[in-house]
Amino acid sequence: MLNISLLADKDMNSLPPVHLWKPEFCGDMDMLIKTNGEWMHEGEVLTRSAMVKMFSRILWYENDEYFLVTPVEKVRIQVEDAPFLVTQFQIKTHKKDGLDYIEFLTTAEDKLVLGQDGCTLWMDNFKGQPQPYISMRYGMKALLHRHVFYDLVEQGAIHSIDEQQHLCIRSGNDVFSLGEVNESF
Repeated sequence: MLNISLLADKDMNSLPPVHLWKPEFCGDMDMLIKTNGEWMHEGEVLTRSAMVKMFSRILWYENDEYFLVTPVEKVRIQVEDAPFLVTQFQIKTHKKDGLDYIEFLTTAEDKLVLGQDGCTLWMDNFKGQPQPYISMRYGMKALLHRHVFYDLVEQGAIHSIDEQQHLCIRSGNDVFSLGEVNESF
């Protein structure tokens, strides 16, 4: 249903200008992005990472729905929770300001620096369970894998936010809460 040959000459290491493409809606595609980061097509797991990366670069979020978009087509797909999954992070010292920044890496090879380019972190509920997310392009979000979150917790320090104690991490000059500290934390 989606003609990906239109993307053959595109460099999938950079982001195509999806935000400029305004094709007509063409229908639904049997594609699902699972909470564990797996991309499924017609019930089968997409095992080629290059294919997942290519699809992730043309993913568009609009009115609480997800679409794959080319210059001439727009097809709706399903997403269980967040379309991206962060599986790694590292702390990098920025040469210009000498500050430490947290850089995340998703399964689709997106690199996101917390506190830069609008990238923020927050806790939200999914099916009644608190989950950590970071912001992505076009209003999308990435779920932090459990081991990434636990590693961040180990890096955390207690900060007071609105007179409440929070476990926080720092990236650059910004502080991000991993959650309120209470007796069960």
